[in-house]
Amino acid sequence: MVQESTVVITGASSGVGLYAAKALANRGWHVVMACRNLAKTEKVAKEVGIPQDKYSIIHLDLASLASVHQFVQDFRATGKSLDALVCNAAVYLPLEKEPQRSQEGYELSVATNHLGHFLLCNLMLEDLKNSPAPEKKLVTIGTVTANPKEIGGKIPIPAPPDLGDLQGMEAGFKAPIAMIDGKKFKPGKAYKDSKLCNMLTMRELHDRYHDSTGIIFNALYPGCVAETGLFRNHYSLFRTIFPWFQKKITGGYVTEELAGERVAKVVADPQFNESGVYYSWGNRQQEDRTAFQQEISDEAMDNNKGKRLWELSEKLVKIA
Repeated sequence: MVQESTVVITGASSGVGLYAAKALANRGWHVVMACRNLAKTEKVAKEVGIPQDKYSIIHLDLASLASVHQFVQDFRATGKSLDALVCNAAVYLPLEKEPQRSQEGYELSVATNHLGHFLLCNLMLEDLKNSPAPEKKLVTIGTVTANPKEIGGKIPIPAPPDLGDLQGMEAGFKAPIAMIDGKKFKPGKAYKDSKLCNMLTMRELHDRYHDSTGIIFNALYPGCVAETGLFRNHYSLFRTIFPWFQKKITGGYVTEELAGERVAKVVADPQFNESGVYYSWGNRQQEDRTAFQQEISDEAMDNNKGKRLWELSEKLVKIA
């Protein structure tokens, strides 16, 4: 009997994560939905029709390092192998005047989007390595807003991503520091910076571990998911205009369901087995659009910055 493949998806209670869970369950995978709100996750899993025997739900709050450790323990207690990990969850808080803080005192978007995932990836490398699957994957969801090499990333509003020399992290990244570069707090930029960190981490994981473990580390941008819970903290006018703009003007609009299907492809299909790359479906959607390997920003390609970010992140999540 062939063992059922298992994938962990963070932030699977809504949006792209939820529909990626559905798409992979439909392919025969068992999906571990790693989420903060268990009751909500149970409800939406049933609503979108994920078969009951194809998913389980384990609590995970990426803004708490203790919760990340507990999640890994809880997953291991299931006895399942880990064949793929999808780092999907993200918070975006563009209207905050003052930084919100994680349980450890770090700015919340960087704590959740980068540091929580960084710790999770490090802790679960052993699980992926021990998987009997011929291809083990760690997949990260990217965004054009953190990549000035893409059309959507060229818009410098509110500010382009820029980690500087990581001065904020060097100084411990606790109040009054709220930005990785140590400068004044800008909530939209904090989100972009955290997603840039995701890309640097993906590349560093590849450099450090691909050859020795065979794990495939890659990232993807599934197209512009303009109607998603990620924007729940934005102005209501933005939530109305942005989808219209992406549908009528840029042609970049994709549904949560299509984006989820694209995540499932990168996880499950052999054509996405190259490690260390960023797959994209681009900014302007076309019928039968296929993915391509997207060039990423000079900062995301900076190996020295990637190594230093890794070292500082290890200190902040207390694994160094």
